[in-house]
Amino acid sequence: MFKKVLFFPWLVFSPLLLLAQSANIPLNRDYYHLIDRYEIMSGKFSQDFHSHLRPFQRIQLGAFIDSLYGNNGFYNAISSRDKFNLEYLANDNWEWTESGESDSEKPILKYFYQKKSDLLNVDEGDFDLHVNPVIYLGGGKESGSDVTTFINTRGVELRGSISKRLGFYSFLSTTQAIYPNYVRESIARNGVIPGEGFWKKFKTNGVDYFTAKGYVSFELVRKYITAQFGFDQSITGPGYRSLILSDAGPGFTYLKFNTKIWKINYSNLFAQTYADAPFSGTGSLDGKYPKKFIASHHLSINITDNFNLGLFESVVIGDSTERFDVSYLNPVIFYRALEHQGGSSENVIVGMDSKWNIGHSLSFYGQLVLDEFLLKEIKAGDGWWANKFGGQLGMKYINAFAIDNLDVQLEYNIARPYMYAHRDTYTNYAHYRQPMGHPLGGNFREFVGILRYQPMNRLFVTIQGNFANYGDDTNDSNWGKDVMKSYNTREQEYGNTVGQGVGTKVLYGDLTLSYMWKHNLFFDLRGIYRKLDSDLNERDENTTYFSAAMRWNIAKKTHDF
Repeated sequence: MFKKVLFFPWLVFSPLLLLAQSANIPLNRDYYHLIDRYEIMSGKFSQDFHSHLRPFQRIQLGAFIDSLYGNNGFYNAISSRDKFNLEYLANDNWEWTESGESDSEKPILKYFYQKKSDLLNVDEGDFDLHVNPVIYLGGGKESGSDVTTFINTRGVELRGSISKRLGFYSFLSTTQAIYPNYVRESIARNGVIPGEGFWKKFKTNGVDYFTAKGYVSFELVRKYITAQFGFDQSITGPGYRSLILSDAGPGFTYLKFNTKIWKINYSNLFAQTYADAPFSGTGSLDGKYPKKFIASHHLSINITDNFNLGLFESVVIGDSTERFDVSYLNPVIFYRALEHQGGSSENVIVGMDSKWNIGHSLSFYGQLVLDEFLLKEIKAGDGWWANKFGGQLGMKYINAFAIDNLDVQLEYNIARPYMYAHRDTYTNYAHYRQPMGHPLGGNFREFVGILRYQPMNRLFVTIQGNFANYGDDTNDSNWGKDVMKSYNTREQEYGNTVGQGVGTKVLYGDLTLSYMWKHNLFFDLRGIYRKLDSDLNERDENTTYFSAAMRWNIAKKTHDF
């Protein structure tokens, strides 16, 4: 039924397809940080995209890059490392920008690497194609463990456009890996690989999984309304974490409409997700998984050139019949009103986000998400269980302390007990046993600090520290952290506080040195320290981990939970 619903707009709107569609910029925190950096340094928001709705299209970034190159005051004032970064971004999106020097000086065998960014490219006017290998090879050692960790990812990435009217993208890779012990314990406990889908056991301690992403995008109304259909991840919010929609879980099948007019960006996302993912000790189980559906809206408005406000609402639709109510395809109605009209009791989450760029070096941002609440119960202050909400406050400091290419990010996140949970797995805010918002689920406080420094053109240093304090559940109790547990099994009606249950503290530190030898070919040296202290001593973990990796056309993998 849902596939028919998704296919219907293609039949209606296909005659309206117009110009200028491209693939998205793949989700990569380091890459998107560069974009955020130059938007902050420019002193005003880009007119081509709303940067906290990710991913967005390469054509939009290309226009932004050209605007920076064309701003002589900006370009002449930035460091040589920033000029290197801008050229890197321009070369990576060469088909959509007039800037940069994307041609290779010495192509290989005449046909390969004619462009610095592409193993193979075709540029025939009406047909544009980019083909690149995807490789992630690494190994590491954890102190106190005889297990040697490794990651071995091989794949291919394709992107392009047809007549500039239809953009397409495909990413296929296969991975065998043995992760550090704390990640292996998480997989054994939850039955999923963080951020991934179906998996199988590999040898004694490893996992084996296949990653596939892909979509097509097209324009419905020239310059203003675009549509995209495919399978991928999305992020909503300007922070390192997102309480609204994050990439903590795997990709999902979706249909997305985006309307951008004047200073307004309005996004509609309709997605099919999985209510559960049965597993055993050898991996995910074969068979049909129960489905549910997500429909969400996000309205983003640039109030001024440097202050943005966004409003968000999402509904999780599902039951054992796996039927989708077509009334939720309405792109503008408030879902809570729609629920009352239809007599439904689906799970609705609403929220807001904001971003304020100050001067050319500071950006303050935040999110507020309301799952369920009653104002009178909040005023009473009795810790009613259904006052479920979360919040985020953060800041980015660009060229911190007047040091070129030193960026600092600080962020605080909090979520009340039972955040994202609902009466069953068909209506909770989760996909494939993983939260669709913050990866810690509910019942936590978290501090994140990130320092990024680029001492030379090709060398990037990242230092990250996380501290989380949360209340965990046991097999026989539900204090509000595990989003897969029904809130009907809650421990108490009143007196609920953040951190209740099994007291747990997690300290996570990460030092990464990345050297880009060739375009998108990185060598990483990494050290991780993680310490988990639990009121249940048998859950304590202490990890010191060192690794080295080579990655080509793929973001580095991080398990910071």
